[in-house]
Amino acid sequence: MENRAQFGSRAGFIFAAVGSAIGLGNIWRFPAVAYDNGGGAFFLPYLFALLTAGIPLLILEFAIGHKYRGSAPLSLARVRRGGEWIGWWQIGISFVIATYYSVIIAWALAYTYFSFKLDWGTDTTNFLIADYLKVGDTASMGSFVPGVLIPLILVWVIVLAIMYAGVKRGIEAATKIMIPLLVVLFTVIVIRALTLDGAVEGLNTFFKPDWSTITNGKVWVAAYGQIFFSLSIGFAIMITYSSYLPKKSDITNSAFITGFANSGFELLAGFGVFAALGFMAAQQGVGVNEVVQGGVLLAFSVFPTIINELPGFQQAFGILFFVSLTLAGLTSLISIVETYIAGIQEKFNVSRASAVTFGAGLTAIISLAFATQNGLNLLDVADYFINQFGVAMAGLFEVIFIAWFAKQLKPLQSYADSVSDIRLGAWWRISLSIITPVVLGYMMFDNLRQNLVGDYGGGDYPREFLFKYGWTVALGAMFFGILMSLKPWKGHDLNYETKVDEREAG
Repeated sequence: MENRAQFGSRAGFIFAAVGSAIGLGNIWRFPAVAYDNGGGAFFLPYLFALLTAGIPLLILEFAIGHKYRGSAPLSLARVRRGGEWIGWWQIGISFVIATYYSVIIAWALAYTYFSFKLDWGTDTTNFLIADYLKVGDTASMGSFVPGVLIPLILVWVIVLAIMYAGVKRGIEAATKIMIPLLVVLFTVIVIRALTLDGAVEGLNTFFKPDWSTITNGKVWVAAYGQIFFSLSIGFAIMITYSSYLPKKSDITNSAFITGFANSGFELLAGFGVFAALGFMAAQQGVGVNEVVQGGVLLAFSVFPTIINELPGFQQAFGILFFVSLTLAGLTSLISIVETYIAGIQEKFNVSRASAVTFGAGLTAIISLAFATQNGLNLLDVADYFINQFGVAMAGLFEVIFIAWFAKQLKPLQSYADSVSDIRLGAWWRISLSIITPVVLGYMMFDNLRQNLVGDYGGGDYPREFLFKYGWTVALGAMFFGILMSLKPWKGHDLNYETKVDEREAG
């Protein structure tokens, strides 16, 4: 099993890595976070976080996967035996995310269809909540919603076909098509948005710097949180993907390209979203701050409202926007599913087809719960808790394990230097051993304090619902990691590591 499938080229890997980073959240999360944390002034802590956490963590995960040639659990076990459970924890997190992420893509597919006739009408929020999702209370799951269930099945048919095709013929081929198409389509959307009345006011609102926020520690923490969540770090994706890289690939340069490509798309999204919000505010005669929304409401309620108010070509604009959402979601979902396909395949020594059938098939079945009338409530709580107490916490444990317990930063730096043109300096070790643990540690402490003392969502959900679908899901992923690490490996050398001839690599 050590002869792993590979990407056909480093370019194919970069397409896949960028595809995993550019997800649905990039389109609606970054603009809202930047606006809430100082506008143009936010870009200073954002860039600092990218250079001291985002890219260093990408290099770390690329180096681990490339050197130890395994899924996250196997690679971390090869770093040091006690690290395997962190890899399985990250895979558990990926599994949970895949169950509901696929449903948001299904919504985007459905809204692509609605765009042809602008079926959402004038009250777009009521259409989303009552007419389309048919949201019920938290007391029961309710019945399946056909408008969600049918596109969800289609999403899984597409994903399963790509996963069965393998790394080169499936993942690499798909992302090489989807990512350029996504960038082209979204660029068209941004150009159109910039030509609308009120677009300049929207951009002024987005970019106007509030320099007083620079001294606010929470703004810097928000910048690190945005970088961490947007780059697909900490839930096994980048370790898995880099294990498929050809042995002589430049991993440090690949990390810089991936990090800056992701940030570039986030900035593009900011232009498009706030230009459109500026137009919406102008049409309604209100300030831009009165129409700013984040999360799924921005994509599925605010943007349909903006589309309604366009002077022409509403249907075409709607189709472009929701096809872009669909493509962004699919590229990320493919990468998320691949993490546990690789883990299952290696741990249980089974074929890829068997791993896909069991892993992706089980995810598809569980995702059906989010296609019920209670789906939005489940999604809201599961997404919040698995991100706040799953992704960030697992990333914190990974960094502390590598830097402080396994003490592998210098060996991994030497390895990355041996295959890369860019040489890593002390900034890389300082960032990972001090800056990132301190910031992530503070984030975890503050999140725990807020959620244990206060009510999530302002008390909108009963505490038993939060415990069952929030805390249980987040803690369950951790316990899954511990349990899976107890099973011994068969057919894998835990002392294995890639040996690269430095002269050849250079």
